Amino acid sequence: MKEPIAKSFWIKLVCVPVLMFGFAFALVPLYDILCDITGFNGRTTNESYQEVRSSYEIDESRLVSVTFSAAVAAGFPVSFRPEVARMEVVPGKVYTMNYLAENRSNDVVIGQATPSIAPYQAATHFKKLECFCFTRQEFAAKQPVEMPVRFVVEPSLDKNVHNVTLSYNFFRIKPDA
Repeated sequence: MKEPIAKSFWIKLVCVPVLMFGFAFALVPLYDILCDITGFNGRTTNESYQEVRSSYEIDESRLVSVTFSAAVAAGFPVSFRPEVARMEVVPGKVYTMNYLAENRSNDVVIGQATPSIAPYQAATHFKKLECFCFTRQEFAAKQPVEMPVRFVVEPSLDKNVHNVTLSYNFFRIKPDA
């Protein structure tokens, strides 16, 4: 009588950690899919300039204030800032602005920027058409760099959203990554 209980106990004892590990392993791709679909965590979709240019009617009746911010991870020797702190944009129009960076070290540094959009409701309506964040960036020693961002705010953005913040955090990556 005790043997079936002991056998089921050991099966559960082995299966539960394996299932927990599998669930934890699946969380990262599931979270990425959720963020891509909902725009949660500031994720935006990347569309080509031609797709966007032909798909929106410009809404001249309203302006949306876009604030730009920049940060670097600790130990990343690159100064990084937006060229302008704020722009008033017309939904449906395509805009380009630059971020400025300069490697302050004497070595080549490789970095990657991660974008974030706030409020989260605006993330799915803020389309980056061209962005330095799509690829990793190599910074030569002591060299300034202009990094353009081409974007559009969709006219379908909720009329109650008047301010959007585009924020980037730059961090160092290893050359072989």
